Amino acid sequence: MIRLFHASFPSRTVLLGISEAGLVVLAFLAAMLARLGPDDASIQLSYEQGFFKIGVIAASFIFCMYYFDLYDSTILNNRREVLIRVVQVSGTVCIFLAVLYFAYPPLQLGRGIFLIGFLLVSLMLLSWRHLFLKVNALPRFSERVLILGEGELAESLICELDSRRELGVRVVGHMRQLGGTHGNPGVSAQEQLRDILCDVRSYKPHRIIVAMRDRRGKLPLEALLKLKSSGVGIQDGAEVYEAVTGKIPIQSLRLSWLLFSPGFQVAKPMLVYKRLCSIVFSALGILLALPLMFLIGLAIRIDSEGPVIFRQKRIGKDGQIFTLYKFRSMTVSNNDGGPHRPAGRTDDRFTRIGRMLRRTRLDELPQLFNIFRGDMHFVGPRPFVPDQENECLQKIDYYRQRWTVKPGATGWAQVNRGYNVTMEDNAEKLAYDLYYIKNISVGLDLLILFKTAKILLLGRGSQ
Repeated sequence: MIRLFHASFPSRTVLLGISEAGLVVLAFLAAMLARLGPDDASIQLSYEQGFFKIGVIAASFIFCMYYFDLYDSTILNNRREVLIRVVQVSGTVCIFLAVLYFAYPPLQLGRGIFLIGFLLVSLMLLSWRHLFLKVNALPRFSERVLILGEGELAESLICELDSRRELGVRVVGHMRQLGGTHGNPGVSAQEQLRDILCDVRSYKPHRIIVAMRDRRGKLPLEALLKLKSSGVGIQDGAEVYEAVTGKIPIQSLRLSWLLFSPGFQVAKPMLVYKRLCSIVFSALGILLALPLMFLIGLAIRIDSEGPVIFRQKRIGKDGQIFTLYKFRSMTVSNNDGGPHRPAGRTDDRFTRIGRMLRRTRLDELPQLFNIFRGDMHFVGPRPFVPDQENECLQKIDYYRQRWTVKPGATGWAQVNRGYNVTMEDNAEKLAYDLYYIKNISVGLDLLILFKTAKILLLGRGSQ
């Protein structure tokens, strides 16, 4: 795994993206040579910003491939989906570059060069993806991993590692404990050590992931140190799970781990940065969005009876209650009173304008005022209504930890998990929120905002 912006990415996926950017550059260099010849191509590259023009095209391709989920684990290993989405990417890049060239003609490479390069890129990307899938599936290029331990964490790790082939990891065994004679008074310590080493080496692992629920008196430290000194990697199961999934393993979480693990402490400079960004960018957003908000308010008033702004109590930092502002998207009679009922995709409570606002997320524009006031940040755990928060607090362990930071208009759970309805959904949401609180940083905030822009542009996850 490669760690960027306080988040982990599969190294093979990162290398795939870098290699595909290189393929785009090579394809257009080849197209330039084929169209102009070596001498004229050299002149265009050296004196007419040829490399910059090709770089713009490569960035456009990689950007669109990311936005079409071609680096997502669920799409990466599906040949049919890859073919469909590469075609979609090609069409989108053509439209984007056509608009860009119309707006700024000096960026054009030339019609002949673009056509040849575009055909080469399409063929090279599809061929390279096919080769990548073939090589990625070969066992000889996979890291052999042995899981040590039992329980939910061990089972979750096996499931995640087996389903994510782009990780380049193959689970070769699952041992609930090391050494069947461990703790037997009739067997010497040396014999126990020899048995353990023999058992482990029979799997020929490159790495051992320790996912034992209870390690006191059961973890064979001497054997693991011996294996580590011989070149076998030893990793903690919770750390591997966190890196692979982007969430904290709540099923095996211990208070001591929360206390002693790195993170879960927001530095004062980080708090100052988030508050300054909230004030500056929310004020700018309010000024720019005022005409649009006026039109939306007018449309809501014409469409249905009731107030334009919907006010709802939410739980903020340290469990404090604040009033969240949104454009009203439902009928008044169904928004007021009674227990909170989450909105469904086909909910009959939506007004005609409200359904459109929810689909485009424009109903959340008034939250800029919450951010400016200091109730929220742009990025943080999404706040819930009090009755929903109290229910989660009673049924989900460590739920109160979400309240240690200010909530946000978007968050790590929103860009990874989406909409939540059941208690199981909220438990998984907490796992993502705890990951954010542990790894809170400027880089992670920027990554979340980038992912949020992708969700908004593609209209995903709205209810």
